[in-house]
Amino acid sequence: MGRLAIRLLLPLALLGSAADAGAEVPRQPPGVLLVLGDSLSAAYGIPEEQSWVNLLQERLGSAYRVENASVSGETTQGGLARIVKTLELYEPDIVIIELGGNDGLRGLPIASIRDNLRTMTEAVKAAGAQPVLAGMLMPPNLGPRYTEAFEQLYVDVAEATGAALVPFLLDGVAATDEDLMLPDGIHPSAAAQERLVENVWEVLAPLVEGDIHASD
Repeated sequence: MGRLAIRLLLPLALLGSAADAGAEVPRQPPGVLLVLGDSLSAAYGIPEEQSWVNLLQERLGSAYRVENASVSGETTQGGLARIVKTLELYEPDIVIIELGGNDGLRGLPIASIRDNLRTMTEAVKAAGAQPVLAGMLMPPNLGPRYTEAFEQLYVDVAEATGAALVPFLLDGVAATDEDLMLPDGIHPSAAAQERLVENVWEVLAPLVEGDIHASD
């Protein structure tokens, strides 16, 4: 039985035992939300406390503990190599996979990126957690054939595995306002982090609303 199912059943069991003993029902422990990403989630070039991952923790409050296992420069192959041990370490209920951007910028084969993301997503499900994919887009200089296939691969993986999908993590940030990007033109600035967490929240909120209300 997965941890998510156990968390759903645990309050009922505790309620019955507490009622029998006349004791106060203990608070349910927080869930665990794991972020497995690259520099976009590892607070590259900005203070860690201003990153979208930290802002997400503030928004979730005590309902979830956010663990950030993101590594700058990470590829889908690197994420795949450590996904099983990372899942065992954190035992998450929800996993946001924010990977693929570095693969795309290197022009790696679409099929390999798609296969790696799908394998990671299936590993998350096998561990009893809900996967969330954070999609990315490629700059037009890579050509329409590659950029269109890259965008589609996230849709394909989400449809094949049942993962929730954030279509484009940098929506409303990339190529819109110079103040929202660092001088390298690749990484979002501290001013952009609130928009990133909003993009994630649109997809994540339906998955966590019940837990947030329960923790109030």
